[in-house]
Order: sequence, then structure tokens, then C-alpha cells
Amino acid sequence: MIVEYHRPTSISDALILLARKQPLTFPLGGGTVLNRGVDGQIAVVDLQALGLGKISKKGNLLQIGATVTLQGLMEIEGLPGNIYKAIEKEATYNLRQMATIAGTLVTASGRSLLATTLLAMDASIELHELDVKSCQMKLGDWLPIRRETTPGKLITMVSIPLNIHFAYEYISRSPADLPIVCVAIVQWDSGRTRLALGGWGTIPVLAMDGPDSAGIEFAGKNAYSIAGDEWASAEYRQEMAGILSRRCMNQINSG
Repeated sequence: MIVEYHRPTSISDALILLARKQPLTFPLGGGTVLNRGVDGQIAVVDLQALGLGKISKKGNLLQIGATVTLQGLMEIEGLPGNIYKAIEKEATYNLRQMATIAGTLVTASGRSLLATTLLAMDASIELHELDVKSCQMKLGDWLPIRRETTPGKLITMVSIPLNIHFAYEYISRSPADLPIVCVAIVQWDSGRTRLALGGWGTIPVLAMDGPDSAGIEFAGKNAYSIAGDEWASAEYRQEMAGILSRRCMNQINSG
């Protein structure tokens, strides 16, 4: 139950509220999760007045404010490859109007196509904490520890590279379902290649980050060696990860 609502006008005021031990206080972006109801009594800090809804380019990076909605992200021109389809698959149109990019990453499971895509892109986040200098953190470093490191902190920006070649493929039980296997591959002009897998577990998995694409099918299969659950067996996911990895590389190589 939400027992307090705050709408600060500065990041420092928001951090003071988020640093409190009682009541537990959470950032409120689109509210697609917190508004469904949570256990216990909590306070929320509405981020709408903090100016975090801007999008800008800095060199080869696209810097996306934390409160940019998924629909707003879809409306940006010039994003790499078919990331638009990954965003569209993440949520329905109505939810995309409310869900923010930061909130999506905080709550994403391993079945999130967008989180898998951004992990493959080697995206980074900007974190703020009371009385601590803000820092940039790679998404791949933050996701495994987000439950421990997110309380009291505020994501203000997500940065993704633009100078990349990107492809993704997924398998789901129906077009409306979240994927049970998804593969996202990003390659830079230097040849550096990253493979991320989704469709299972609490967070997506980085299966490969190498100087080229050699061994990428094996990397996909190996990363899902224990990826069995009620949706699919580990053996099925291993086979599909290899097949989808090959398809993605074919897309990238064909230009």
C-alpha cells in the first residue's frame, strides 16, 4: 500500500527521500508495477518533475532519460536495426505509453526482449546516490546485483551505442506471449561481437563478448545448459539458442 506520495523538483531532494529507511521509498516512473499494489506500506517519489524525459546524442551514444517511455523510445528515428520490434514486443501499446525505460530494466525478468537487447548492446546506466558522486555502470554489471544496489539509488539515464549492427530472433508459444528463447547479437565495425540470451531466469544472460563472431553458436548452446523450467527444457533451449544465433549472424552479415 502506498502511504506517502512525493513529487520533488530536484534530484538531490529525490535522493534524500529514497535514502530513508522508513517507510521504504521507491521511485515512481510510469507506475506500471507499483500501481498494481505491493506488500506492506511504502512511499513513492514521482520522477516527473526531475527533467529525466530527455533524449540526446553524444558522439556514438544515444542518451535516454530514465523517464522516457517505451513508446517515446519507439518514436525516435535512427535506432539500430530492428530494436523497434523488440520494444513493441516488450509491452502492449497502452503499457508502452506509461512504462519507462529505467522502470522496465529495474523490473525486467530474463524473458524481457528489451533487457536482452540492451545487454547485447553493452548499454550503461547512470546511477545517483545521496552524498555519493554519480557513476556510470554497465548494464551487464548491474543486472545481477540490482536487487542489492538499487534501494536508495536513482537511475537517471540509459546510454546505448548507435554505431552497431544488431539482430535478434525469438521463439514464443504464441505471438502474444513473452519469449521462451530469445537471442540478441550486436557487432561493431571492429568485429567485436556480443551475444545475449533471454527467455529464462531472473535476468538475461551474456553468453559471449569476443573480438569476432567465432564460436557464437557454441556459446549460445553452452550458456543455456541448465536453462530448463516449466516452459521449455534446457535441451530445447540449447538447440534453439544455437539456431537463432546463426540466424542473427546471417542477418548481420547480409547487411
